Amino acid sequence: MKPTLFIRFIIGYIIFGVLAFVVLFTFTQHSAVSWMEKREAKNLYRESVMIASRYATAYTGSSLSLEDFRSQMSTLGTYLSADIWVIDPSGRILFDSSDPSVGQSGTDNYRAIADFDIADFGSRYYRIGDFYHTFSEDRMTVFAPVTSNYRILHYVLIHKPIAEVTTSVNSLVNISTLTVGLVFVCSFVILALFTFAFYLPLRKITKVAEAYAKGTFTEQIQIHSRDEIGYIANTMNYMANELNTLEDDQRKFISNVSHDFRSPLTSIKGYVEAMLDGTIPTEMQSKYFNIILFETERLNKLTQDLIDLNKFGRLGIMLDITDFDINWVIKTTILTFEGTCEKKGLTFDLVLTGQELYVTADMAKTQQVLYNLIDNATKFSHNNTSIKIETNIKHEKVLISVKDSGIGIPSDSIKKIWDRFYKTDLSRGKDKKGSGLGLAIAKEIIQAHNEHINVISTEGVGTEFIFTLPLSQKESQD
Repeated sequence: MKPTLFIRFIIGYIIFGVLAFVVLFTFTQHSAVSWMEKREAKNLYRESVMIASRYATAYTGSSLSLEDFRSQMSTLGTYLSADIWVIDPSGRILFDSSDPSVGQSGTDNYRAIADFDIADFGSRYYRIGDFYHTFSEDRMTVFAPVTSNYRILHYVLIHKPIAEVTTSVNSLVNISTLTVGLVFVCSFVILALFTFAFYLPLRKITKVAEAYAKGTFTEQIQIHSRDEIGYIANTMNYMANELNTLEDDQRKFISNVSHDFRSPLTSIKGYVEAMLDGTIPTEMQSKYFNIILFETERLNKLTQDLIDLNKFGRLGIMLDITDFDINWVIKTTILTFEGTCEKKGLTFDLVLTGQELYVTADMAKTQQVLYNLIDNATKFSHNNTSIKIETNIKHEKVLISVKDSGIGIPSDSIKKIWDRFYKTDLSRGKDKKGSGLGLAIAKEIIQAHNEHINVISTEGVGTEFIFTLPLSQKESQD
């Protein structure tokens, strides 16, 4: 199995990290720079408007002298880390906070900016660049007009190196990078936890499931957590045990079926061949024909029992539920054993509750259960003994008991008698015609009624089978 799921998670983790850093250094950084530029431009514009008003005051001859204005602007320029200019509409610099010689009183030391046109700012109050090749690096330049009597006289320009703006952005991006890095590390920890908590147990489950698919059910999943993964592992371990048991049962089933078919077929084949080649003379053939008939009936019963069990297991038992007299069914069923009982000197002791006792069940299948239990009782009872059949009412249930005085069942075989084809060592010599399926069929039928069947047996004393059926509502009302 290729670890494709884990590879997908690793690839997804790497893609997540790459995309996070790509977004951080493209979209996030661009957005941060744009936001910082606008914020800084707004602050500088507010300063330029204030300077313009002060310069206008100085220009109109109020109490603020130009020298005081120059001193204040130099200090403000140092504080803002920017150059403050006053420039006329023609592009001549009248004041430069970074160059005290420009515009000094009594001098004509002015610099001119070629091609200066305030319209180049467009609809914005700032622009970024080298300002007509004046500076060696890009700067942010904002302007505010100096007006007097509704007429623009000059412009106040503030030039701040764009590097000052991007430094703040870089600090923000660095913090963001550190945050993304921490998130990436945390996600790696989560991935590691996922690997140990989910992926590795899932690999174990998958590996063992592959072994199960190949028919090897001895593998166990060594996961002992109490979460859903542990529950799945325990469920699969239980399933493996059941399948392993089922596989053993299938082997035993096939072995038993093969044995039970092979024995009568071998007898039939041997006797037919002996009659054909003259080994068995004609005057003795009738005896062996009876033996062949006996073995044929045995095969027919075995085949019918297998068909019944297969039908029960594949579709469940379809029940035809009616109210019927269980006492009458018992009396009718024992009539079929008249010949067998006469040969062995067996009698039936019926201890039935009332003249009629109605139950709610499938009459035909109940009769099949009674037939199988009574058939076992007649086979394993000692000669000249009695078979006791009893009915009782208890807690809205009818208890039906079939008790013999026979060889009994060894204690180590009690739990196994319900298994298909199982025969105790004591019964093998007596149950010549049995298939070992009668009790399995009886249990299937009783359980289909949601009732119970049990056995009490003492070796050498006898065996009693007891099963329950629902008491009819008609009976309980009476």
